[in-house]
Amino acid sequence: MTSVTVPSLTLNDGVAIPAIGFGTYKLNGAEGVEAIAAAIRNGYRLLDSAFNYENEGCLGAGIRAAGVPRETLRVTSKLPGRHHRFAEAIATIEESLYRAQLDYYDIYLIHWPNPAQGLYVEAWQALIEARKRGLVRSIGVCNFLPAHLERIMRETGTVPAINQVELHPYFPQAEQYAFDKAHGIVTESWSPLGRANQLLQEPVIKAIADRLGRSLAQVILRWHVQVGAVPLPKAAGSARQIENLSIFDFELSPADMASIATLARPDGRTFDQDPARYEEF
Repeated sequence: MTSVTVPSLTLNDGVAIPAIGFGTYKLNGAEGVEAIAAAIRNGYRLLDSAFNYENEGCLGAGIRAAGVPRETLRVTSKLPGRHHRFAEAIATIEESLYRAQLDYYDIYLIHWPNPAQGLYVEAWQALIEARKRGLVRSIGVCNFLPAHLERIMRETGTVPAINQVELHPYFPQAEQYAFDKAHGIVTESWSPLGRANQLLQEPVIKAIADRLGRSLAQVILRWHVQVGAVPLPKAAGSARQIENLSIFDFELSPADMASIATLARPDGRTFDQDPARYEEF
């Protein structure tokens, strides 16, 4: 077990989560179990999965292999777009638990709003019900724009604890983050290191990393923490896992933050997945 101390923050429902999590996308099978167990042993306590990742079983096995008390973990999964109808959503959450062999999820999120289907309010009502039944502890959403958030809050009276969105220096999402914060919603960052783009080759970031004696990934993850978001980096190897977690013993200066801010693009989404029109089932 590593000795990295990770700060925590409190969600609007009173639950505390770590300031950094571990992404599990494409971690599958025996190798995935090994990577997830290693991440937990290396100090990660917030774990991010999804029904559509097809690795909830792997996640559960990794948790059991790691040998840490279940109550110390914050385990997340997500509801796919094809199961937004109320009864299907409840059954899917139950199936998520059966796959992972867990008694409850700490966090369950709607994966995408899929606005053309018009069922995300119904899906949100199902998550509220799942929380009442004890299937999940905290509920939230992913990729919800302010209009989507306003609608579910208006129609159900329940504010999400989390909104997980694409967020990185190319696409800092300042307006979305400000909206989330104003409503007491914690913003998590998926693809925090920029999946399939050039972020890890950026000269601006490399210059800061060289000056601080840190890796480019550490500088980017530290940037997330300082803008107030919770990054969810994925790494299969133990050394990289520890490196990504070791971001709480240094700070970026205001000048560093300003330099990184110059990387923002009008629409810096990596795959043009605009939640206003993108659908994922």
